[in-house]
Amino acid sequence: MDHDDGISNPSDNRPFHAVLAANLSRRKILAGGLATAASAFLAGPGAAVAASGGTPARDGAGRPLIGFRPVPVAAGSGPMPRISEDYEFQVLIPWGEPIQPGSGIAWRGEPNSRPSPDEQAQQVGIGHDGMCFFAENGKSNERGLLAINHEFGDNLHVLGKPAPASLDDVRLSQHAHGVSVVEIRKLAGVWQTVDSPKARRIHGNTPMAFSGPAAGHPLLQTPAGSEPAGTLNNCANGNTPWGTYLTCEENFNGYFGATGAWTPTEAQARYGLTAAGFGYGWHNFDARFDLSNPDYRNEENRFGWVVEVDPADPAQAPIKRTALGRFKHEGVALTVGRGGRVVAYMGDDEAFDYVYKFVSGRNWKSMRAQGLSPLDHGSLYVARFNDDGSGDWLELTIDDPALAARFADQAEVLTYVRLAADLLGATPMDRPEWATVAPSGEVYLTLTNNSSRTVATAANPQAPNSDGHIIRWRDSEQHTGTTFRWEVFLLASDTHGTEQSCSDPDGLWADPDGRLFIQTDGGQKDGLNNQMLVADPSTGELRRLFTGVTADEITGIAVTPDRRTMFVNIQHPGNGNPALTNFPAPPDGVTIPRDATCVITRRDGGVIGS
Repeated sequence: MDHDDGISNPSDNRPFHAVLAANLSRRKILAGGLATAASAFLAGPGAAVAASGGTPARDGAGRPLIGFRPVPVAAGSGPMPRISEDYEFQVLIPWGEPIQPGSGIAWRGEPNSRPSPDEQAQQVGIGHDGMCFFAENGKSNERGLLAINHEFGDNLHVLGKPAPASLDDVRLSQHAHGVSVVEIRKLAGVWQTVDSPKARRIHGNTPMAFSGPAAGHPLLQTPAGSEPAGTLNNCANGNTPWGTYLTCEENFNGYFGATGAWTPTEAQARYGLTAAGFGYGWHNFDARFDLSNPDYRNEENRFGWVVEVDPADPAQAPIKRTALGRFKHEGVALTVGRGGRVVAYMGDDEAFDYVYKFVSGRNWKSMRAQGLSPLDHGSLYVARFNDDGSGDWLELTIDDPALAARFADQAEVLTYVRLAADLLGATPMDRPEWATVAPSGEVYLTLTNNSSRTVATAANPQAPNSDGHIIRWRDSEQHTGTTFRWEVFLLASDTHGTEQSCSDPDGLWADPDGRLFIQTDGGQKDGLNNQMLVADPSTGELRRLFTGVTADEITGIAVTPDRRTMFVNIQHPGNGNPALTNFPAPPDGVTIPRDATCVITRRDGGVIGS
C-alpha cells in the first residue's frame, strides 16, 4: 500500500543494493527463471536446492511438488478471483460479518449505511492480512479457531467520508482494526462460522499488557496515567510452539497527528511520525493520538510491537513482547533452533530498513515450565549483509559500548531499536516483509520493492527497484549463531513477459514438503491482478495458483493440519471502489467491496500446492 513507500532512515549505512551488486557479480543469476545457482551454504543434509532446471523436488509420497494447471496470464485479471482449474474456493468472513453468527448484526456492504462503533466491535474487521488456523484438539481438519489480522481501512471505505466528524467516527475506525478470533467449522462441505465462547474482537481500544525488558519503563507510560490500550495496523503474523498467536504492528505512526505546535524528536522522526499522519484524523477527537497533547506523551511508544494472543483464552489480555523490539513489524517467522531455543525472524517494512532475529535465552519448554515466556528473555539481533555472501547478526544490547554511549538501558534500546540498529551499521534493505523457514533450514525473506533506489548495476538492474526480490540464507548453529550465508533467490523483474510473471513479493510460506508459496502486493505486470504462486526451489519452477480482484492485495496463509484446506485473504478489493469490483458480492456496481478470506481446496482433495 502507499503508506509503505515512506523513508525514515537517515543513516549512511552501506545500502543493500551496493552489497547485492558486489555479491551478484560473483554469482549466476538465473536469466528468465526464478532461482540462483546452488552455492556452498545451501549444501547439506536435506537441502532441496539446485541450480535452475535441476531435478524437481518430491513430496513425502514421492510425487513432484507442483502438479496443478496454473492460471494463465491472460485469465489473471478482472473484478473477481480466478483459481487453477484443479482447485476451487469459497468466501468466508468478509468485513462486517458478526463474529458470533447468531448475533444478527451483519453489515454486508450496503452503500448507504455503516456499522455503529459497538456493532463493529463485534464484527469481523477490515484489512484482512496475516492469520493462523488453530485446529480443535490440535488435529481437526474440519473445526478450529481462525485468528486473523485487520491491517487498515481508509476513511472513505470505513466511514463513507474523507475524514471523521466525531469521536464516534474515530471509534468505528479503531474498532475495524486489530484482530478477529472466530470459530469455524466445515459442515456439509462448506466452511462457516459458529457461535463460540472463544470468539472475540481485539481492536484499537482493547486493554493490553506489556512484558519483557521494557515493561513498566517510563518510555511506555503517559503523564495522564492511562492504561495501555489497542493494537493497530496488524500486518503479518506468526504462531508459537505452545499454541499462541503473534500479531505484528506495522505502520502505527500513521494514526497519530498533532492539533497544536509540535516538533518531532529524533526518535519520533525515525519512526515516521508527522503532524498529519496518514490522514485518519483520529488525533482531532481522541487525545491519546495527539502528539501535541503533553498528557499523552509516549503514547506512540506503546505501538510497533509483536503482540501475543492466546486464542483459546478470551479472558487473557493480549501481551506486547518488548524483547522482540519496536519497529514496523511486517511479520514474525518462528522456528526452534539448537538446544530447543525459539528463534524469530522479522522484517521492518520500510524502504532502507532492516532485518532482525530474536533468540530465546534457553530451551523454550524449560522456560515455560518455570513460568517464563521464551519471548521475554533472549537476544535481539539485526542483520549485516557482506559482499562475499556472508552475513553477521549484530546484537542489540546495552552491553555494546556504542549503544551504552547513546541509551540509558536495555528498555530504551528496544523501544528505539531503529536508532540502535543505525548505530551498529545494519544493512538497509528494500522493504523487508514476510519471512519463512523452509524444512531444509533456509530462511526466505521477501523484499517487496523500493521506489527510491537510485543506483543500478548490471547484475541488479532495478533502479528504482519497482519489482522487488526474495533473498534466502542459512544461519550458523541451527539458527542460533551470529553468522549466516546468503544469496538472492528471485529477481521479480526477470519474470515479466512470461507465464511466470510476478512482481512485488510480500506474503511467504514454505510448507513441510518444501514448496514456497509467494503472495504479491503491488502493481503486477502483464495485466495481472495480485496473485499467489507456488515455487519449487529445487528447479525455480513457479506456477500461478490464484489471482485476486482489481486493485487488491493477496495476503495471509493458514492451513489445516492435513494441508488440504488453505485460507488466503483478499485485502482492500478495488480499494473500496464499487465501480471496480463488488467482491465478494456478485457484480452490481453498487455494493461496497469487502475484504474477505478465501478457502481453497483441491478438487481431488489433495495437498494444497500439489
